[in-house]
Amino acid sequence: MNDETMTYEYKVVRQFAIMTIVWGIVGMAVGVLIASQMAWPVMNFDTPWLSFGRLRPLHTNAVVFAFGGSALFACSYYVVQRTCHTRLFAPKLAAFTFWGWMAVIVSAVVTLPLGYTSSKEYAELEWPIDILITLVWVSFAVVFFGTIAKRRVKHIYVANWFFGSFILTVAILHLVNSAAIPVSWFKSYSAYAGVQDAMVQWWYGHNAVGFFLTAGFLGIMYYFLPKQAERPVYSYRLSVVHFWALAFTYIWAGPHHLHYTALPDWTQSLGMVFSLILLAPSWGGMINGIMTLSGAWEKLRSDPILKFMIVSVSFYGMATFEGPMMAIKTVNALSHYTDWTIGHVHSGALGWVAFISIGAMYYLIPRLFGTEIYSKKLIETHFWIATIGIVLYITSMWISGVMQGLMWRAINADGTLTYSFVESVQAMHPFYIVRFLGGLMFLIGMLIMAYNVFKTVAKGKPVEAVIPAPAAEH
Repeated sequence: MNDETMTYEYKVVRQFAIMTIVWGIVGMAVGVLIASQMAWPVMNFDTPWLSFGRLRPLHTNAVVFAFGGSALFACSYYVVQRTCHTRLFAPKLAAFTFWGWMAVIVSAVVTLPLGYTSSKEYAELEWPIDILITLVWVSFAVVFFGTIAKRRVKHIYVANWFFGSFILTVAILHLVNSAAIPVSWFKSYSAYAGVQDAMVQWWYGHNAVGFFLTAGFLGIMYYFLPKQAERPVYSYRLSVVHFWALAFTYIWAGPHHLHYTALPDWTQSLGMVFSLILLAPSWGGMINGIMTLSGAWEKLRSDPILKFMIVSVSFYGMATFEGPMMAIKTVNALSHYTDWTIGHVHSGALGWVAFISIGAMYYLIPRLFGTEIYSKKLIETHFWIATIGIVLYITSMWISGVMQGLMWRAINADGTLTYSFVESVQAMHPFYIVRFLGGLMFLIGMLIMAYNVFKTVAKGKPVEAVIPAPAAEH
């Protein structure tokens, strides 16, 4: 096949793009079920594998690694080909990453409700599945960096720097935090003990947020937002500064999850300081994203996909302001262990990660199937239902969380607690109902998206785009 007729490898991109929507619905449906259990405990149906403790890790794994992971695979495979003007390196290995990742997710769906867990936040899967994750991830790295190595343009576009950093960092995080001593096929014990285990876990946990849920999705933002807006990135120099500042700072922020614990005080303070420094590169990226619309703001009136993308960048800015604030020890004294943390996580997860993924899928899927989106009006409907859902969710959790923190630390003149724990639980009940409704609206939005995408795919057919011939050297 000569250069003129060489086409991009889109099959694996299509597979991951479709599964992004499927796993989004699964993960969010589980989330809505466990949110209902917080409001109405009878919703666990007295069944062990439907209990909150079993389903909550399934929910986080499904939305982070199944939904978010599929979006990252789809977008990174698409972007690296388009920006490097070449086919994927080792397409068969890329196919293995799809089937391997699906096997990991199905394993999680089976083992977590049955109670097989390493009990580490965001790393609950037991050791045989961890080994499969490692094999898939190494294959992902080989495909991605192999494609960059055989690129036919000299420049490596900034989105690929973000994708590359997320692939490398997540590999190291996974290997170190998942180190364990197996005692059977379904049980292992962490290689670390006590406070060291907690520190390694939150070095992993916060950088899963920092690299999997931030750097990876910034890669998506830096490609798909300028494409949809039909404008160049506002400041390419700022994007490079943003990249290096984020890469050097994020990795130190994990200890802010362990304020007021047995972790040494200096380590907690270090985590707090780096969390505050993190505000600058985070907002640099947010400003760069929003200012990309300079001179094209009127497009927001008529382009619902752009609405998803711009609102996602706004949520990124809000969540990355709130995170450093919550890392300050005095603020953390109020927020720690409360629903405020849940509100913060979901403003980032739903507002930033889900919205930028949804926007990218609406951009990608019609192009992968050579057709127009079935209904622009349905995208607009999805946007408003999902946005209202997020606002209901996070505001209810903010109010509930601040109220919890204040009730827990209220003391009478004689030094006794003003409220019992049960009274604080009772006060939270109406907010849990509002959270359930917010989550339900977000899920309904995903179902609307699934219908819209199904109709789009049905009227199109898989296409392979031709790779442009290399520009002549002058």
